Amino acid sequence: MQSPWRLDGARALITGGSSGIGLATARELCSLGAEVLLVARNRERLEAGRAGITSDFPGCSVEILSADLATVEGRQQAVEFVGPSLQILVNNSGTNIRKRMSELSLEEYRHVQEVNLVSCFEMCRLLHHSLRAGAPAAVVNNASVAGQTHLRTGAPYGMSKSAMIQLSRNLAVEWAQEGIRVNAVAPWYIRTPLADQVLKDPDFRKQVLERTPMGRVGEAEECARAIAFLCMPASAYITGQCLSVDGGFSVYGF
Repeated sequence: MQSPWRLDGARALITGGSSGIGLATARELCSLGAEVLLVARNRERLEAGRAGITSDFPGCSVEILSADLATVEGRQQAVEFVGPSLQILVNNSGTNIRKRMSELSLEEYRHVQEVNLVSCFEMCRLLHHSLRAGAPAAVVNNASVAGQTHLRTGAPYGMSKSAMIQLSRNLAVEWAQEGIRVNAVAPWYIRTPLADQVLKDPDFRKQVLERTPMGRVGEAEECARAIAFLCMPASAYITGQCLSVDGGFSVYGF
């Protein structure tokens, strides 16, 4: 009998899988026996990521697809890439444009929504049949604590992440009888290329650490393990939840 803490034989699609939390999640799922499908725009980074995974986990199956999931064409490529059956979908693609509301253009707003929210919604919608065929299946949407409270990330980013959390709740109910669980994670500052853009400012980093009870920035691997748990049979009775991976930020008081 397979351990509920393993994912042997499961096929997992990870979007934004060439770096940061996406790549760390791919490594974690591979270590648990899953077959991994990685989608991102940058093929060179995808190939480097695959090489690193297969070097560290010999025998692990890793397939890659270079596609822009903010476009209809890219999403269709991903659906064809997946095929008829899928057990795990991790929606991790994300971006941000850090500006005040009064400085944002409509095009910039739409770009953030397309990458973060529309791609997540569409991958869930378009891969529903594959997840249903592969059930029991799990979807994990990588949201953010910015979807739960105000951060300095700007309104469009927070809006997109809040909507991803609500999408997870709705689909959890809608798909429960089909054997598909849907959850979200809400990271605080995690050491990734996107976060490093602001954490390199020593004053900003100091303020982040002061608001984090654990007193440090999170690691991509720590978020990946939370995602992996929500994909495992061990979490079979958990759906519609949003797990904060934030070092205590979301419960910090005075």
